[in-house]
Amino acid sequence: MTTGFRRFTKRVLVIANIVIVIIFLLACLVPYLDPAKWWFISLSGLAFPFLLLAVVLFFIFWIFFKVKYVIISAIALLAGWKNVSLLFALHSQPSFTYTKKPDELRIVTWNVARFIELKQNNNKGSQVRLKMMELLKQQNADVICLQEFHTSINPEYYNNIRYIQKELKYPYYYFSYEVDSKDHYYSSIIFSRLPMLDTGKIYYPKPGITEVLLHADLKFNGDTLRVYTTHLQSVLFDKADYDKIEQIQHGEEGVIKNSRSIFSKLKLAATIRGHQANSVKEELSNSPYPVLFTGDLNDVPTSYAYATIRGGMHDVFLEKGFGIGRTFSALSPTLRIDYIFTDKKFSVLQVKRYVRELSDHYMLVADLKSPSGKK
Repeated sequence: MTTGFRRFTKRVLVIANIVIVIIFLLACLVPYLDPAKWWFISLSGLAFPFLLLAVVLFFIFWIFFKVKYVIISAIALLAGWKNVSLLFALHSQPSFTYTKKPDELRIVTWNVARFIELKQNNNKGSQVRLKMMELLKQQNADVICLQEFHTSINPEYYNNIRYIQKELKYPYYYFSYEVDSKDHYYSSIIFSRLPMLDTGKIYYPKPGITEVLLHADLKFNGDTLRVYTTHLQSVLFDKADYDKIEQIQHGEEGVIKNSRSIFSKLKLAATIRGHQANSVKEELSNSPYPVLFTGDLNDVPTSYAYATIRGGMHDVFLEKGFGIGRTFSALSPTLRIDYIFTDKKFSVLQVKRYVRELSDHYMLVADLKSPSGKK
């Protein structure tokens, strides 16, 4: 009886291991599959870290209980190693050096979520916007790229462009002035202390909310470089959706109904981001200058959007960061969705991620060496 039970248990575990491995390997294909055609596989990319954990746990389990079955997980890990390597950075993290040399360029990217506070107030205890501005000021960056940026010409609200120009000393900026409502504007923006030689924008095709890819050509150490920033299609979860996710996590009633709504939004967003990523790739490939790309891709490193846009560029976090590098504070600790990519003519010197509960995203800062290498 005991022998039969053990045999049955072993068979169930082997089958479970094989099923997990198959799903894991399908998730490894996500970067290569257009989500417009393969959305059902694309969504598995969001679960990739958890699938990886399951494969590793099976690997460890079989080492102690039946070593010959280790091969199942071992093959999967070898086949998916490229995807696995995108999840972690293992560089030592010395203190961030704020002093930089003349031939080094510091760039910031941050989804500021409209700076949380839109209307002017005098509540000194809760002025999140001022704390965010102070954090930006501390970086002393050459270029700041912000997503979900808000500004207003209504005197009762904050004119964030004027503030950053005057108080943070960034005389140059490029903003697409998308109308948020009367007297209010919202989009991505590039601020610079370097002169802007040229600027441009492209709008992504519909469907989807109005999103734009901005670029500015900057002169630095005798070279011209092109800085891009963008914000790709969000899933647009509202409070009701987060409540549904909470119910699913706790196994409450209505799991199937709630899951249908959540997956519908995930599918639509992934499909739209796929189209947007293709547009970005085409634009970047036509740049006459070395590229620095920043943005909130609303997608993870094992996604089609990430792979398509990054191409052969450096991911600064993988070059100098440590850990998973989460940049979005909600839902899952595995969500690294904000990035700085650089042309390989640049060398990445240091990276810092600010885990501060200000925006729902974390700021990312990187120091880069000028491609000219001039002293």
